Amino acid sequence: MKRKLFCELSPLCYKISTQKCRLRRQMKDELSNKKFAKEKSAEKLPQLIYRHNSLIRRTLGNVDLQLQENKAVNLALAAPKINNILIKPGETFSFWHLVGHTSAKKGYKEGLTISNGKPSQGIGGGLCQLTNLIHWMILHTPLEITEHHHHDALDLFPDYKRVIPFGTGTSICYNYLDYRFFNSTANTYQLLIYTDEEYLHGELRALFKQKYTYHIQAENEYFSLEDDGVYRNGEVYRRIIDPQSGICLKKELVRANHAKVQYDTANLPLIDKRS
Repeated sequence: MKRKLFCELSPLCYKISTQKCRLRRQMKDELSNKKFAKEKSAEKLPQLIYRHNSLIRRTLGNVDLQLQENKAVNLALAAPKINNILIKPGETFSFWHLVGHTSAKKGYKEGLTISNGKPSQGIGGGLCQLTNLIHWMILHTPLEITEHHHHDALDLFPDYKRVIPFGTGTSICYNYLDYRFFNSTANTYQLLIYTDEEYLHGELRALFKQKYTYHIQAENEYFSLEDDGVYRNGEVYRRIIDPQSGICLKKELVRANHAKVQYDTANLPLIDKRS
């Protein structure tokens, strides 16, 4: 029998492990020489780099609809913490440095989370939709992603109005699983994030135009039937394009997916790869 980790022994052990991770991250940040983005400007920077809207309430298998409503509350509370933030040259964007701890006292509600590879729920759940949105926009820039955690070893929910490739999601947990990027350019960027009744809205703006444009696309996608279940497969690539000539200067692999499907696969076209 596989020996359990300390955090798996009991809820108390899990709480102790979580607190240890949070304190370790806090100390590491305090001792580092990172300059975190914190200045905001209500005035929009002149250049629109990318814009994306994300549907807040989605049909996700058998997920409790109340968790979707709670997620809407959580996103509405967190979005203003990010809105109008400037990321200047030499600065690091940190999601948790801006949003802070999501507690019930601050009005956050129980939302959908992922725990041990399975759907669960917790206070502040659903905020990965916000980091997903930010990550998708940042992929369209030369900004350097310095911390990005995946929870895409599992395909938990069927596609429903999916407009961005599977495998570009994020996983966050205060404060030790963060989403961060570094501005190594000479340009200043700005994130505009807000919600309405239906959508989470995002704009990425900049002081100057970017030299290149970026196109992200999924390729070679298929579902395979394997010895232990059904898997979603494929790759996500980013192309760097010269806007003057339209020539692709570079093609980068963003993510290779091999994720076990956790929902009903009866209507999926499958390639049999069983041994």
